[in-house]
Amino acid sequence: MMKQLFRTKPVESETENTLHRCLSKWDLTFLGIGAIIGTGIFVLTGIAAATQSGPAVILSFVVAGFACVFAALSYAELAASVGGCGSAYGYSYAAFGELVAWIIGWDLLLEYAISVAAVANGWAGYFNNALTAIGLTFPDVLTKAPKLGGIINLPATVIILLLMGFLIVGVKHSAKLNNIMVAVKLVTIAVFIGLAVFNVNPDLWHPFLPFGWFETLPDGKTIGVFAGASIVFFAYVGFDAVSTAAEEAKNPQKDLPFGIVASLIFCTMIYILVSGLLTGVVHYSELNVSSPVAHALKLLGFTWASALVSTGVIAGLTTVMLVLYYGLTRVIFAMARDGLLPEFFNSVHEKTQTPVRVIVICGVIMSIIAGLIPLGDLAELVNIGTLAAFVLVCFGVIVLRFTQPDLPRPFRSPYSPLFPALGMISCGALMAFLPAQTWWRFLIWLMIGIIVYLVYSKQHSKLNK
Repeated sequence: MMKQLFRTKPVESETENTLHRCLSKWDLTFLGIGAIIGTGIFVLTGIAAATQSGPAVILSFVVAGFACVFAALSYAELAASVGGCGSAYGYSYAAFGELVAWIIGWDLLLEYAISVAAVANGWAGYFNNALTAIGLTFPDVLTKAPKLGGIINLPATVIILLLMGFLIVGVKHSAKLNNIMVAVKLVTIAVFIGLAVFNVNPDLWHPFLPFGWFETLPDGKTIGVFAGASIVFFAYVGFDAVSTAAEEAKNPQKDLPFGIVASLIFCTMIYILVSGLLTGVVHYSELNVSSPVAHALKLLGFTWASALVSTGVIAGLTTVMLVLYYGLTRVIFAMARDGLLPEFFNSVHEKTQTPVRVIVICGVIMSIIAGLIPLGDLAELVNIGTLAAFVLVCFGVIVLRFTQPDLPRPFRSPYSPLFPALGMISCGALMAFLPAQTWWRFLIWLMIGIIVYLVYSKQHSKLNK
């Protein structure tokens, strides 16, 4: 029975179905920066500072960054050694078997879908701020979730439906376009840094640790630096885009670790600088808003810069949503192709050559989630799903080193099993600091997934047939 559950696909040969090796270490670095810099820095920095860490949100970013480095190195080894498949689901199927692949795939559905909804919330905040700057406003009931006193976050809902249309038609991505969008994001950040650095009030950094390192309140809510790290971890979601480019890297053994570590270090430094300046120009208690960077510039009197930053963020977050949305549809398509999801989802439109059914269903569901659930709740769900996947990936590296020692590994995580073990421990610890309510939601999601697998997926698996 167990052997049947853990049956595996053959590992792909390095000589078959290979992609053109054209990406340099700098292409990979920019790919990582483009995927990482998004809602985390432009939105969650303020929320984490106001509700979790205070000025010590700087330390929260450092803690989350360390956890990501260990996980990223393990992710790179698997992506490089198991055929360079395009997602954790793909190479976990080849390496660990169908049951583990299903769990990770089911986990990825939660991660990508909720990520799109969460980024849409951040996008909506800056969109509303840009409208306000030019004298136009949406009523609060149409910009806030019911939990926050509104009816629906209409801009967040609409942007996902618009992206749905783009994906149906077919959207081509290139490294050049990604580099342009990275430049837009970095210019936006540079504008904020250039203005904020001359308006810092050091008194605002005291007390530096208003919530301590970690504490659980009577109502079950967790606060402190480590709790903040489990929230701002969302800022690093997306670095795995570097490792999935393993088959297209010119020299994966050297370029992959460079791209991953360089992008993570660069983004961590940017996060530390921005969060330090943000809490140095505005009291942390005032940053629990949907557009903290633009809000801070507005309070400083730089209305024009607030509008400029909002415009840059809107452009940057749009591409992040598009890539995450694209990734979600392709994971569902792959799972349906393997028979683990209904064949209804394994359909490509004749004219557009895109999985229209998957795109439409995902778009409608995500737009409803984005409109009705606030950003804080969404971010916690994304983080626990992503951290769980990273723990499995790190564990997978350790297992494969023993079970398949002769497997070709263009890139090897250094100091194994130490680094993968540290990845498991650090990511597991960040999961432990998330609220109990988030854990219950996640466990319910996994239980539903196991039931779906036993009732449907196992019976219809093409590998089983």
